[in-house]
Amino acid sequence: MLSLEESLKILKETKALLEGHFILSSGLHSPQYVQCAQLLSKPEKAKKICVSLSEKIKSEFSDFDLILSPAMGGVIIGYEIGKLLNKETIFSERVNEEFSLRRGFTIKENQKILIIEDVITTGKSSIECSKLVKKNKGLIVGYACIIDRSNGKSLIKDKIISQVALNIPTYTKDNLPQNLSLINPTKPGSRNL
Repeated sequence: MLSLEESLKILKETKALLEGHFILSSGLHSPQYVQCAQLLSKPEKAKKICVSLSEKIKSEFSDFDLILSPAMGGVIIGYEIGKLLNKETIFSERVNEEFSLRRGFTIKENQKILIIEDVITTGKSSIECSKLVKKNKGLIVGYACIIDRSNGKSLIKDKIISQVALNIPTYTKDNLPQNLSLINPTKPGSRNL
């Protein structure tokens, strides 16, 4: 497994960690943004992260049937982990602002599901996925991500397995530090695509 230092080195080499003023998909503001698309666009670097994360998942969640990821950010990481662990992988998509299963994807009753995404901040996308699992009478075995930046404040109350946990501050619009309020924000996430 990769160490934290090795993982951070890869994130920096791939320019996956950005500096500035960002509005996250959760609506919170942050001085840093982890753009996993940059990491995932470099297959050899991404493979190292995915192999390490898959080893962590194997040691924590040995028994599950299916990986469910939220579109857009979770699709590639879910697929890569599914390939490494030889698990079927599906994804949910927003339809009328709610996650739905489309494209013939299904969750069977009592099927054991691992929810995987690229970055967890508030956990909102993963929680929305968990509602789909429960609606279809599946069983959630846990959550995994490349980057956990929730600082223990996620809506997810179960264990989150991550390759890297980063303590990146977030702020509400009304509580921005002065240096951040002087920078025009960008909204790099995919929630409103």
